[in-house]
Amino acid sequence: MSAEYATFGLAPAMRSGGVLADGAYQLHRDFLDFIVDGRPLLFRLSDLDAVSPLASDVPPAIFTAHVRRLLLEAEAPLDDGRYVIYGCPECEGLECGAVTAVIEEDEGDIVWRDFAWQTSGTADLELNGYHGIGPFRFDAQEYRTQLERLRPPERRRVLLIGARVAVLARLAAALRMIGIGAEIAEDTAYVPPEELRTYGAVAFGRRVGERERIAVQEAFSRAGADVAYVETMAPIIPLLVAQIEHALDRSPLEQRRLTGLLVAAGEASVEVTSTCRLRLTAYRIDRLNRVHTEEVHDAELGPGAHRIPLDARSVKGESFVVARTTGSVLTAATTR
Repeated sequence: MSAEYATFGLAPAMRSGGVLADGAYQLHRDFLDFIVDGRPLLFRLSDLDAVSPLASDVPPAIFTAHVRRLLLEAEAPLDDGRYVIYGCPECEGLECGAVTAVIEEDEGDIVWRDFAWQTSGTADLELNGYHGIGPFRFDAQEYRTQLERLRPPERRRVLLIGARVAVLARLAAALRMIGIGAEIAEDTAYVPPEELRTYGAVAFGRRVGERERIAVQEAFSRAGADVAYVETMAPIIPLLVAQIEHALDRSPLEQRRLTGLLVAAGEASVEVTSTCRLRLTAYRIDRLNRVHTEEVHDAELGPGAHRIPLDARSVKGESFVVARTTGSVLTAATTR
């Protein structure tokens, strides 16, 4: 690649919530930041308190619209071909101020240029331009590949329902990074049936009551949507990701490499259908609610049933194991 090109990527980022000196609340926001030449673009903007449009808590239709704009599949929302790169973390109003830039295709490449701080429909580059930032020329294939990952295939989407919004926001961001669409909702009361039919799974937080679960299931039933329901095990992001990956796997059981996992009496019992590399990861929550992670097995296994001894310290108390092979994943809570 020519030296004039900048590299483009995406990575999870966070704007921390908190309580301010005057008693007001500052919202917690999880989002995907733009990584330019290996460094978050937000870091170049003088400690700016802002988030990208690719936030984990925005409705799916709006999130998709932002992705389409960045891919130049939709018109620029502002005059002069300008797009919002970072906006106010508390609201979507332009009057609060936003970092905008022109995004255009030039000789087959994607170019971001003329960065500015904007509070109205027109940007004043001379007064409010970021003169030391950009222009950035990105290889179009690399650029589009990164953004296309945020548009998962049909039915590879999950609806996250629960009270712990911060955990769900981090989970949504992690799922989107591996090509699984994820949206957060308190319930399905205002979700159209046609949108419900685009989901492949629903994940309930541990604090969601039975009445709320039944209402959600009835809504999907009325919409004619066949989805898998996930009862989340613990607020551990890699564990939840694995649970949802398994729920979205609709392949026949005989076509999977990993078909069984049980953790009890200090060992993991697994079943595999063909020779494969098996990795076991243990997650344990201690009495102070701290999470401990340990890789407890990584080796090739032949087809059949296997019993793998585990270090007792890795699976004591409230603990879980994730088993992975190429293309298959299972999770299990440790039983006593």
